Amino acid sequence: MATYDFIFNSLGLRKWCGEKGGGSMSMDDLLASQDTSAPSLWELPFPSLDNLNEACPAIAQTRDLTSGLESGFLAIKDSLKFVLDPVTQPLSWFLNGALNMFQTVPWFIMVPIMLAVVYVASKSMKLVGMVAAMILFLAFIDHYDYAMQTLAIIFVCSLICVLLGVPIGIAMSRSDNLQRGITPVLDMLQTLPPFVYLIPLIFLFSITEPKLYGIAIILYAIVPVIRLTNLGIRLVDKDVIEAADAYGMTDRQKLYGVQIPLALPNIMAGVNQTIMMSLAMVVIASLVSAPGLGVLVLRGIRNLELGVGLISGLGIVLLAVILDRVTKAALARVNTSQQ
Repeated sequence: MATYDFIFNSLGLRKWCGEKGGGSMSMDDLLASQDTSAPSLWELPFPSLDNLNEACPAIAQTRDLTSGLESGFLAIKDSLKFVLDPVTQPLSWFLNGALNMFQTVPWFIMVPIMLAVVYVASKSMKLVGMVAAMILFLAFIDHYDYAMQTLAIIFVCSLICVLLGVPIGIAMSRSDNLQRGITPVLDMLQTLPPFVYLIPLIFLFSITEPKLYGIAIILYAIVPVIRLTNLGIRLVDKDVIEAADAYGMTDRQKLYGVQIPLALPNIMAGVNQTIMMSLAMVVIASLVSAPGLGVLVLRGIRNLELGVGLISGLGIVLLAVILDRVTKAALARVNTSQQ
C-alpha cells in the first residue's frame, strides 16, 4: 500500500488514477502491498511527484518532468541555432583573431607591449617589474603560449562584457522598472553554477567553435560590470545633478559630463571583477575545447599528473595577480584624479 493512497481513495479519484503496477510483482512489492498499516507522522515522506506517483500512476514522475524539459529544448534547438548562429558568429571571429595575434606576435615584441600597457594603466615601475618577472617566469617554464591563449580569451570576453554591460547598467540606472526586470536575470546568472552554462550551449553549437566557450564566459562574467555601473550612477550625489540641471545641461551632457565620471570608480571595480570572473570561467571552459592554461589543469586531473596540475594552477594564479594588480592600480589612479 502506497503512503498517499488514502488521499486519492477519500477523494474518489481511484478510477482516475488507474491501476497501480502491472506484470509480475517482486516479493518486496508483494509484502509491501499486504502491509496495510499507515506510517507514523514522523515517518511520513514529503508528497513529492515520485511519492504521489506510487499512489496514483496518473501523476507524472520527476523523470517525466526532466525528460519533458529536455524534449522541449531539443524541439526548439534547430530554431534557436538558426537565429543565434549568425548573431554569435562574430564572437568566433574575434576570438580566433585574438588567439592568432597573441600567439603569432614574437615574445620580444608582445612582452614590451604588455609592459607598456601596464605602465600606462598604473604609472608604477614597481608594478611593471613585478609583471615582467611573472611573465618571464611563465615563459621560462614553457607556459608562455598557454598564458597568451588565456589572456587573448580574457581580453575579448572582458571587452565585450564592458561594451554590453556598461550601457545595460546605465539603462538600469535611468529606469526603476527596467532595474526590477533585469535584476532577477542577473541574480540567476550570478548564482547558476558555472558548469550549467555549458550544458545548453553544447547542444546549440559545435564543440570546435570558439563562440561556445565565449558565450559561457560572457554570461558568467558580465554581471558585476552591470550591477556596479548601475550602482555607481545611482550613487551620484543628487545635489550635483541639481546643479547640472541649473546650468541647463541636457540628459546626455549630464550622463557623459557628470554621472559617468563620478561613477567611474564603481565602473572600474566592476571591470576588475568581470576580468577575474572571466579568468575563472576560462579554466572551466577548457572542458569544451577552450585553449590556455585550463587545458593543462584538465590534463593534470584526467591523467593524475600532480606536477602538471600544480604548475598550471600556479600560472593561473600569476595571471590573476597580474590582472588584479593592474586593474586596481588603474582604479586607484581614477580615485586619485577625482579627489
